[in-house]
Amino acid sequence: MSAPEIFDTELFVELSAGLPRQGPGSTEATLRALSMVNGLPARPKILDVGCGAGAQTIDLARATGGEIVALDNRPRFLDELLARAATAGVSSQIKVVCQSMFEMDFPDASFDLIWSEGAIYIIGFASGLSHCRRFLKSDGSIVVSELTWLTDVPPATARDFWARNYPAMQPIESNVKSAQDVGYSEIKTFVLPTADWWDNYYGPAEARLTQVAARHAGEPETLALLGEIRREYDLFRAHSAAYGYVFYVMRKPA
Repeated sequence: MSAPEIFDTELFVELSAGLPRQGPGSTEATLRALSMVNGLPARPKILDVGCGAGAQTIDLARATGGEIVALDNRPRFLDELLARAATAGVSSQIKVVCQSMFEMDFPDASFDLIWSEGAIYIIGFASGLSHCRRFLKSDGSIVVSELTWLTDVPPATARDFWARNYPAMQPIESNVKSAQDVGYSEIKTFVLPTADWWDNYYGPAEARLTQVAARHAGEPETLALLGEIRREYDLFRAHSAAYGYVFYVMRKPA
């Protein structure tokens, strides 16, 4: 979410191509969230919104045996997902759809489970939950991870940085109320551990950023963008107790 102006540029490709994940997460966190979903049928129909390169998509395919529609508007990520799915032996379970989440046009009540790791912010937390609700079967579940304040009084440096980069960030209690207001119940949450930021996301991304900065050493504007991204890594090192990614597991009442 930092420096959003670089999305869909060649610089973004340089920074993100082939990395394990496009946001904080892990197989363990995905499976923990999945274990909190009640009443999932055998071979469920799942929609993965903003799937990226699909690390969690593959985890869900393996764990559920279900049929998954993986949606993202960046063909490069979908190509990566398909290659990874073939290696993992789950290609037959996954259908990719290159489409913006704003333009989803699935029939109503199509899915037993809707999943979105680190992507619902693109629409907005409450708006995204409301937008997805009609695609979910009665008594189905939706699971999202969302950048969330973990303190009522964030440090000024963290507050100012995210005011520029994600001003809509809310504390857990506010997000739970937003989910309730749009019609979800049985809401469960947990905070991702800091290792889920560093092991598969910030660590590999920071190493890549150093390489990319060296290639663009004579380009002040590019280096300024990269500097803003690096500030995000440094900020989390200093203030990981103040904010983090939180999984929200919710049910659409029958």
